[in-house]
Amino acid sequence: MLFASGTAPAVEFPLREDGAALVGEVKRVRTRFEDTLIELARKHSLGYEELVRVNKGVDPWLPGAGTEILIPGQRLLPPGDREGIVVNLPEHRMYYFPKPGKGEQPKVFTYPVSVGKMDWRTPLGVTKVVRKQKDPPWYPPESVRKDRAARGDPPLPPVVPPGPDNPLGTRALRLDIPGGSYLIHGTNNPDAVGMAVTHGCLRMYPEDVERLFDDTPVGTRVALINEPVKLARFGGEVWLEVHPPVDETGQVKPVDIEAFEGRLNELLGEAEVIIDWDTALRVMREATGMPTLIGLELAPEGSDVPGTEAPVSAPARAASP
Repeated sequence: MLFASGTAPAVEFPLREDGAALVGEVKRVRTRFEDTLIELARKHSLGYEELVRVNKGVDPWLPGAGTEILIPGQRLLPPGDREGIVVNLPEHRMYYFPKPGKGEQPKVFTYPVSVGKMDWRTPLGVTKVVRKQKDPPWYPPESVRKDRAARGDPPLPPVVPPGPDNPLGTRALRLDIPGGSYLIHGTNNPDAVGMAVTHGCLRMYPEDVERLFDDTPVGTRVALINEPVKLARFGGEVWLEVHPPVDETGQVKPVDIEAFEGRLNELLGEAEVIIDWDTALRVMREATGMPTLIGLELAPEGSDVPGTEAPVSAPARAASP
């Protein structure tokens, strides 16, 4: 058990030599009287929503002194190539896989991000960083100016100079996406990091974007993916992590169970695995973003693992412990 007054945890993890996709750890902290969940989220490199989601029933503004808070710092790496920047939009999280130097162990940095809201969805696909800029001015796009006018908000100036009123913060990385100005940038409103609130850009905590800016060269590959369900198999175990899926309009929708079964069977192949379907269905229903062990591979015939024996048939679709 930790107290909330400690320093922020590292966002850097070495990649496991066995290729396993699990990084980080789950912790619990006890709050001080003055703590809020927004402050604790930033302290532990989380978005506000992912912290609230796993601490149901806790007052986010006044949790009170000595309240136990779950810190969901463990996660499965996203599928696909472990190269450059990968942003999983339903997860509201970025993973950066820098190219290791000679003799260096590969590693990953992970950060919470804000993504596009509703009709302003962040586009999917593979792109790259084409420009980096410190203290960028903001030129509000015409679409954003019209959106503000439609809501009755005060009009925006043609340009917002660098400074405390600039929503881009102190750093911006421009992406090579046609049809719009898409950036990875900082913010003057860090409380909203980790939410779907932007006009398509990716918004980061100021300290995170400054580190990414320094570490990331122009030309870095950027993959924008939509993977609310992450599955991994390693060390004879099957793990599942689920984030709230959203449809094309940004509305939360249930997990597609049939699609999940198809992906699970593809992952397992001919392996004989016991799947705890009660746990798997609960994880999909709750969609808390917490990696959960849902299955164990049975030891093959002749294995010297005590207490295990492979049955004649144990298809993943039907097996249940």
